[in-house]
Amino acid sequence: MGKLDGKVAVITGANSGIGLATAKLFVAEGAFVYITGRRQKELDAAVSQLGKQALAIQGDIANLEDLDRLYATVKQHHGKIDILFANAAINGEYRPLGMITEAQFADVFNVNVKGTLFTVQKALPLLQDGGVLVLTASLAASTGAAAMSVYNAAKAAVRTFARTWAVELSARKIRVNAMSPGGIQTPGLDSIAPDDMKDAVAAHALMKRLGSADEIARAVLFLASDESSFITGTELHVDGGASVLH
Repeated sequence: MGKLDGKVAVITGANSGIGLATAKLFVAEGAFVYITGRRQKELDAAVSQLGKQALAIQGDIANLEDLDRLYATVKQHHGKIDILFANAAINGEYRPLGMITEAQFADVFNVNVKGTLFTVQKALPLLQDGGVLVLTASLAASTGAAAMSVYNAAKAAVRTFARTWAVELSARKIRVNAMSPGGIQTPGLDSIAPDDMKDAVAAHALMKRLGSADEIARAVLFLASDESSFITGTELHVDGGASVLH
């Protein structure tokens, strides 16, 4: 018996990194998993790893029509969602306050804030009473890291979503929690951070290393499963102890 036997899960931003690692673990624990991402080639590669217990739907969470298409597919095939892992996000660029542009602000907030909000809102008709929402926030929501004010603010909004929606959805016994990773070795981090920057991030953790996507996936599984049945409205830091130092 797996921890998620018979469950239907939706994971956004699952073509690589944390989302894909979580999808693999969910499938191994018995769930059928719908994954989304913006790049079809990477989605195809992900599904080839996940097998017959997964289905990929290409789309951008900032595009509401893409979200409608995602949930129409879920409704057609399964008619329900037990677990929604709203993970998709973009990092944006590192820019000090004086160099932030309207376009950068719009890009980050359209995906990380607007996209997360409507990912959840549009899932509500399919989300089962007693279901689970897990939102990917970030250690960045609690820090004052320079040149990251737009991203930090967007992730702070996601953290607040978890608290607010936990209250709003409590009557339906839907648990809502935020998972806040620290520095995690993923393709996304590789795309924005040179090795010296990753070394600096690792140095800020008590464990003096970056985490892995698999370590994050195990934390998400905990929040998604009955093992966390009395936990809602909280933020789980999975950051190697970095939050202790901030």
